[in-house]
Order: sequence, then C-alpha cells, then structure tokens
Amino acid sequence: MVKRLLVQGGIVVNDDREWQADVFVEDGIIRNIGSNLAIPEDTKVVDASGKYVIPGGIDPHTHFQLPFMGTVAVDDFDIGSKAAIAGGTTFFIDFVIPAKGQSLIEAYHQWKAWATPKVHCDYGFHVAVTWWSPKVSEEMGILVKDYGVSSFKVFMAYKGAFMLGDEDMYHVFQRCKEIGALVQVHAENGDLVAEGQKKMLAMGITGPEGHELSRPEELEAEATNRAITIANRVNTPVYIVHVMSKGAANVISHHRKEGKRVFGEPIAAGLGCDGTHMWHKDWRHAAAYVMGPPLRPDPTTKFFLMDLLANGDLSCVGTDNCTFCADQKAMGKDDFTKIPNGVNGVEDRMAVVWDMGVNSGKLTPSDFVRVTSSNAARIFNVYPRKGRIDVGSDADIVIWDKNCEKTISAKTHHHAVDFNIFEGMKVKGAAVITIVNGNVVWEKEQLFTTKGSGRYVNRPPFGFTFLGIETRDKVRDELLRKVEREPYTGPVFIPQK
Repeated sequence: MVKRLLVQGGIVVNDDREWQADVFVEDGIIRNIGSNLAIPEDTKVVDASGKYVIPGGIDPHTHFQLPFMGTVAVDDFDIGSKAAIAGGTTFFIDFVIPAKGQSLIEAYHQWKAWATPKVHCDYGFHVAVTWWSPKVSEEMGILVKDYGVSSFKVFMAYKGAFMLGDEDMYHVFQRCKEIGALVQVHAENGDLVAEGQKKMLAMGITGPEGHELSRPEELEAEATNRAITIANRVNTPVYIVHVMSKGAANVISHHRKEGKRVFGEPIAAGLGCDGTHMWHKDWRHAAAYVMGPPLRPDPTTKFFLMDLLANGDLSCVGTDNCTFCADQKAMGKDDFTKIPNGVNGVEDRMAVVWDMGVNSGKLTPSDFVRVTSSNAARIFNVYPRKGRIDVGSDADIVIWDKNCEKTISAKTHHHAVDFNIFEGMKVKGAAVITIVNGNVVWEKEQLFTTKGSGRYVNRPPFGFTFLGIETRDKVRDELLRKVEREPYTGPVFIPQK
C-alpha cells in the first residue's frame, strides 16, 4: 500500500478541460494538482510524460457471475474486476437480479457476499425489480435508505422470468420517484419477442441468426418509446440500458429534443461490432455474439451510435459484460432461445471508444472522459468522488497513451471467457498505468491488484438526474388546468335496465 504518489509530467484531462499538471495523491485521495509541487521525500513518482492523465473509467453496466439461463457467467467479481482494471476501468456498477418472488434485500446480500471477498476495485449495485408487490415497494425504500442503492432496473423482455407489464412498470417508476432512485430499463417488446421466437422455431430457424430475427430493431424502438412515455407520465428520469439500434437511439434523441429527462447507454459491443457475425457459418462464432437486445446486422449502426454519443444524445458507455464459454453457449445448439445471452467488453471498452471515437475525430479527449467516466459518475451520483481529477476526489487515475497500439484477442485478454467479440481488432490508445485508490495496480502489462480490496460505494438518492423534477411537477400540476364551473342541473339520461 503506497501512502503517497505523484503523477508527474502528464496532461490532465477532465470532461471540461485539459492542461499540463502534476497530481499529488495521499492516502488514496487527490490532495493537490499543479506544477512544481512540494512533496514529501517518500513519495512514489509515476512518470506520465507525453501521456494523458484521466479519471478512472466507470462501467455502469456489468453482470459478473450472474446466474442466468441455466448457468453462471464465467467472469466472476475477481476476474471481472481485474479485466476492468487492465483496460483502465476503476469503478463498476453491477446488477443484483432477484428471482421473481424473491426478496430484493435477500438478493442484495447474496450479491454482496459474492463480491466483497473478490473485488479488486470499488463498485456499486443497481437492483432489478422483477416482480411487484407492497413488499417490493417497501424493500426498495430500505435499499435506498440503508444500503446505498439509488437505481432500479426493470425488464420489458424475458417474458415469464424478469419481464414486467406496463402497469407494474408505472408503479415501479412512481416508487422510484418517491425515493429518489433512477429508473433503468431493458427496452424490448417482450410479448412480441416471445411470438417471434415461436415463429422462427416453427420455420426451422434454430441457429443464432434466429435470435436477431425474432427480436428486430423495431421491437427495441417501440419499447424504448413506451418506457420514456411511462417515465414522462410519472415525471421521473429514465435511463435506457444497452441502446443497440438506430431506431432506439433515434427515439431517445427525439424525446431529449422535447426536453424529456432520458439518458441512453450504448455499450462497447454495439460501438465496436455488428450483428452480421450471427450469420457466420461456424456455430460457435455466431453464438458468441448472442446478447439481448441483439447486435444489429446493419454494419453502420456502430458509427451512428458514436455520432449520438458525440453530440450528447447518448450519455455514457457501459458494457453489459456477461460472459459464457463455448460449452455454455452450446446449451442452445439446437434452439437459439437456449443460448445464454451475453458478451465481453469490460476490458476493451475504453480502447474501443477511444479508437472508434477519438481516433475518428468524433470525440475529443475531454469528450472521451465524459462518455467513459464523468457522465456515469454524475448520473449514478458518485461525482465528483469518482469521474474527475480534482482535489478531494478518489485517486482512481489512468495514464492513457494515445500512441499505444494493440490487437485485441482472447489469447491475451484477462477474461475467463474463451472468446472475444473484438478478436483481431487493432486499436490505438490504451491504459498503460491504472491507479486504484492511490495504488498502481496495472503497469507494464502486469496486474498488481489485491483481491477483496475494492470498496462498496453507497450512492445517495435524488442526484443529478432529479434536478428540476420538482419544478416540472409544479408547472405540470393538472390542478392548474382544472376548470371551476357551476354544477350541471339539466336533464340526465337514465338507461333502461
């Protein structure tokens, strides 16, 4: 454990500016930023000359060791958090997903027990609401008040497992507004997905391509529109997870232009890959790309999503990292509906966004920080503790070399999974040093992490996303439009029994 650290000679980049400065760290906190800093003699010096010094990446969407579709994701909290660090991500928010009928608090404690002894960096939890009752409502309040959870996810897909109908969603959204928690939505029309799956199987389409054919882009766009509409009726902010299509992205863009409080999350897979792989002749290769919502076969989708990330219509980049090996995917060798949904991304997210965004001229280095760290920190209420290089912020810091070139491969990645969806992708720009809580934990392509050293971060309610909601309530109060009139005293038709 290093007590003092000086990151020297680099270009500090936040989401609002970049400048030449040194960064002094003590006891895991940034204590000073500037030039010619007076530092104690026992300070460890990290040379960042010619490189960017950026806030550690934040992945707001992971599923480490998730029990799902009859198996468990192979990247657990140990392997997953190490892979994150190797790619420059220093904080992640995973999802607690209770079974239908299970106590949300019980599920939270189960996930916490899995994570606490294993994590190598700080983390938080979202909690999914997979069923609705007065007990669920009560437990949501307890999770916010006592356990630092300030975001809840609903599924509009996975019928019979996680899916909620519109009425239950409305009640969940209302409860989230009451307790100051952000609503997150997996947006696909679950009823039509189920019918599409039956149709494909009846037609004899059993391979991975049936996954995309059964849940086309319009089902994602329709559900996205419906989720935003429900949120707007409640007047509560909403966050659409894993935006995978032009259609869904356009819906979000449209509603943001109308002033709706909606945030969209593209993921690394959707920015670096496309769904044509599901038509690959090799079944294993095709199945590796199965996730929900699907990667779209339109190869221009990734460029379109990057454009909307650059202009601010989409907010921050997650990964939905949920990995399954070949033998697990093969559970669906004769029926695509049984292929466990999920891909990798937590290690390669930062490099993919830099290469596809900054190297293409669509993002500046400050934009890169905004979409990979700062926006997520604001939206999920850990800013400026996370997501910023500033005095008082946690010393989660990445030294980023814009000239570092590498080829992504399963042979060299730090995941447990035996396949990488970015296999063979050449990227320029990478994390060469990762600092977590003031300790250098990734340097010279080696990890120096400590298992179980990561801290659970409580996230308070009523954060950035709720700004202005109270004023909107007052302005939109239906009582302001109520008409005061004299009682009706005329004749009334009485229908015959």
